[in-house]
Amino acid sequence: MIAKIVKGASFKGCVQYVTGKDNATVLASDGVLLGSVSEIADSFEYQRLLNPRVSKPVGHIALSFKPEDKDKLTDGMMTKIALEYMELMGIRDTQFILVRHQNTANPHCHLVYNRVDNNGKTISDRMERRRSEKVVKQLKDKYGLTYSDGKGQTRTERLHYTERTKFEIQNAVKAALKDSKDWRDFIRKLQQRGVEVEFKKRRGNDDVIDGITFIKDGVRFKGSQIGRQFSYAKLNERLTNDEQGQTVNREPTNRNEQPRQEPVQEQHHSREPSFDFSLGLFDTNNPVYDPAEEEFRRRMQRKKKRGPRL
Repeated sequence: MIAKIVKGASFKGCVQYVTGKDNATVLASDGVLLGSVSEIADSFEYQRLLNPRVSKPVGHIALSFKPEDKDKLTDGMMTKIALEYMELMGIRDTQFILVRHQNTANPHCHLVYNRVDNNGKTISDRMERRRSEKVVKQLKDKYGLTYSDGKGQTRTERLHYTERTKFEIQNAVKAALKDSKDWRDFIRKLQQRGVEVEFKKRRGNDDVIDGITFIKDGVRFKGSQIGRQFSYAKLNERLTNDEQGQTVNREPTNRNEQPRQEPVQEQHHSREPSFDFSLGLFDTNNPVYDPAEEEFRRRMQRKKKRGPRL
């Protein structure tokens, strides 16, 4: 069991991330109106106004467990452990949602809470990572949860959590790329491995993309950051079966239609393939690219200090 602690300014971006995974399940909540992403975020925002001086009112903690503990981690047991973690961390008398994800081999859940409590007071973050390490160890011992493997094995749990996530994304991209026929197939296989994809639009032309970003557990990496061969241009060459990158696969309008090839003006830029990125849990009309969510993720990546170690 490990706990990844994040603070941010955008409730909407955070809520959209944790509820947007396939098969995401709300295990517990308090003080929020469950419904669309906007309704949940608005509930948090109203209470935030009780103390507008708090610049980062979003509390976000991901609790992740070893695959060996999957059988014992029923929804009820995961909820019990998460609520006990909250109490021991002093996260009480405030709004929260607890959401379980099923998209990775590691059982995990996301706690999103308001750092402005029901009385307008700020929930302290003083030495929270050190306190969290002690609480996690206490809970692992109490519930018999699995510790890390022994010597001689790759122990990614001990890497800085962003480096570990980078390693996981790199492996997922390599595996998905092996037998993907096109962009749609590639993205679907990445989603099955818990990795989301965002395209960077070319400035001044929303129909043209010139970059790609991979996201896992809220951590973002540009394609070139996980490997030069994973830049958008390189991936587009491979996934469109065109070494010169002059054509792209367009989504067929019906199942019987074959993807058609369209010319692109520049060698390293192509029009974005169209895919259906549904939020899954909630029905929302929000676009895939949400400025608030993007800002939340950028700030999270930029401001993050060293994460907890096992």
